[in-house]
Amino acid sequence: MISIALLAGGTSSERQVSLRSGAAVQQALSAAGYNVVLLDTDCTDQQLLQNNVVFSVLHGAGGEDGQFQTRLKKLGLPFVGSDAASSQLTFDKHAYRQKLLAAGLPIAKGARVDWQTYPWHPLAQKPHVVKPSDGGSSIDTFIIRKTAQSDLLAIEQSFKTHKHMLLEQLIEGIEITVGILGDQPLPVIEIIPPASGEFDYTNKYNGATQELCPPLHVNPQLQEKAQELALQAHQLTGCRDLSRTDMIVQKDGRIIILETNTLPGMTATSLFPKMAQAAGYDMPTLTDCLVKMALSRAETAAA
Repeated sequence: MISIALLAGGTSSERQVSLRSGAAVQQALSAAGYNVVLLDTDCTDQQLLQNNVVFSVLHGAGGEDGQFQTRLKKLGLPFVGSDAASSQLTFDKHAYRQKLLAAGLPIAKGARVDWQTYPWHPLAQKPHVVKPSDGGSSIDTFIIRKTAQSDLLAIEQSFKTHKHMLLEQLIEGIEITVGILGDQPLPVIEIIPPASGEFDYTNKYNGATQELCPPLHVNPQLQEKAQELALQAHQLTGCRDLSRTDMIVQKDGRIIILETNTLPGMTATSLFPKMAQAAGYDMPTLTDCLVKMALSRAETAAA
């Protein structure tokens, strides 16, 4: 029986989400017939090497930024997901923006700022978003629609944590997300936050947000365009196996890319499993497919 080292937890602010992803993936892999060994980032090389393949659901710093991928490559272990270079690029939102800008892909106006430059930046005088340059799950993300009502104390505290943040123009429209499995786009999901809130960390995981697949307010032509853009971002940044790209569809039909995640959440309420389900992949089938991609890549490299 093939043995899989399932990595979950870590030490980042996204630890709890990672543990929830780990529980869902462990159940799915077991149902698919694999022997699953659940490990955290404090595992030894020997513990890792006792397995045939690694499946990581580590979110945030230390797990999604290329560090653990570098360790696995040095060990010669096949693993699910993007390599270290791609992981590092997509995790650094400023570097990711520069990559997409150079390729002519549509993204919002933005800048990398610190606490001293943020309040005076021209983009901060209009509706905007402030978020970590290297984080996920909407943690420490501020959506400022009225600058006079911004919580400067909370924002300042986040700058103390992250030092540099990404300041972006707030793009109004319909929020959507598109996953890539292998080299195939998955169905588009439309995200509708609660009427009194945003698609923030709390509403992302408390069930208050509607996630529609197929989308209700995005026509088939725009869905196809979004899938094309997601695949372009996936390929441009060197992603492999899976990714999920978040976007906004504006009123005029233009689509703006927000970011690409190389290790999207795999919890029971996560977006990637939902769009995979819409494409006919239940969790055991999805995780089995991802493991086979990693093993096939290892076999090709050894040939």
